[in-house]
Amino acid sequence: MTGDPAVEQAFRSGSDEAVVGERNDITVVATDSNAFVSDESDAPRAQAELAAFAPDGSVYYYQNDHTRYWDVDPVEGTSHTVEFVYADHLDADECDGSVCTRNGIERVNLTTGERTDVFSRVTAGKHSTRWHDADRIDEDRLLVADIAEDRAFIVNTTTGLIEWSWAAQADYPVSSGGPFPEDWTHINDVEHVEIDGQEAVMVSLRNQDQVAFVGMDGELLENWTLGSDGDHATLYEQHNPDFIPAERGGPALLVGDSENGRIVEYQREDGEWVESWTWADQRMQWPRDADRLPNGHTLITDSNGDRVVEVDREGEIVWSADVGFPYESERLGTGDESAGGESAASLGLESHQPAPANASLLDRVQNALPPAIGNAISYAFPRWVGLLEGSAVVVLLGSLLRWATLEYRWRDHTVAFRSPIEIRRK
Repeated sequence: MTGDPAVEQAFRSGSDEAVVGERNDITVVATDSNAFVSDESDAPRAQAELAAFAPDGSVYYYQNDHTRYWDVDPVEGTSHTVEFVYADHLDADECDGSVCTRNGIERVNLTTGERTDVFSRVTAGKHSTRWHDADRIDEDRLLVADIAEDRAFIVNTTTGLIEWSWAAQADYPVSSGGPFPEDWTHINDVEHVEIDGQEAVMVSLRNQDQVAFVGMDGELLENWTLGSDGDHATLYEQHNPDFIPAERGGPALLVGDSENGRIVEYQREDGEWVESWTWADQRMQWPRDADRLPNGHTLITDSNGDRVVEVDREGEIVWSADVGFPYESERLGTGDESAGGESAASLGLESHQPAPANASLLDRVQNALPPAIGNAISYAFPRWVGLLEGSAVVVLLGSLLRWATLEYRWRDHTVAFRSPIEIRRK
């Protein structure tokens, strides 16, 4: 599946014709890119984009001059202005001869196109150093998810000074999660929340498969942690959890459970997190964002499904936009992320799962694969390589490797890797 050709063409031509369905308010989509597997610079996924769809379905705003786009949030007190997180891979002459990335937050008025730099810093490297999220606390302070340093920090954008920080090493062993220090925690989301009447920071540690809460004193609120390292039945390399407070039916967490190929919500009951709602369909692959809207619908960003969809209270898709490799989406006028929506438990939402009886052959093959394998195929191959083709390539490569291993074992020669190399008879 790829982005809709009509949408991609409208992005490039500036056409004002409707390319998605009508919907109240503007929908903003930030996209990632896996350009390293694309031969065409203007193909879906070949470049990152920030786009907005008008209520009539036309393209309201478009830009593509950053290397990556991640989190996007509405600016409080405005109707058409957003802040977004970006990454720019810099040239060697900008990085003292090495590889580096500028991570930053930028503000843009979608109507006038006026853009303002809010805050940025340069980090060494690129793939596991890019910031993915920033949460606005007030006029001067931003909470940032810092993948490069495995931490969350609050910066005063007026002074440029860091006023608070929490490093994962304070509470997690380096043996957990991903490879240390290359991509240890992959902290991909933060949110400023209130827990039991006290300020706290919610942190998504993707590689530890958990969402943690940290008090402003820097202490980990361990009894609030959702998930644990390697507990893939609860969360599997999740993205963009949204905290729904008690006054809107919570505490609850709405999460893009990416490697499990689903959107999942957990409700806080008697001091424990209990699964309360899930959503997935046949096309769902590696979702990385979900927002509960004030009308009880859920806006879902399905990255490897190359789409953004809105599902109603019955779990039916009522609006969709096919966009290449989206990372996060926002419906303006509904509050930041899930700020205007209620919990699934409060709304009485019923879970929605694919119906195997109606599945096509391709869907059955896809569903037979572990989600992590299907997601890896979708991410690693160009978009003209479908799941069946990708699976065939993987099987072929595995067969060739197995054949080479057996052939080596059956040969009447062995190779000893010494200096010099020797060939001996068995």
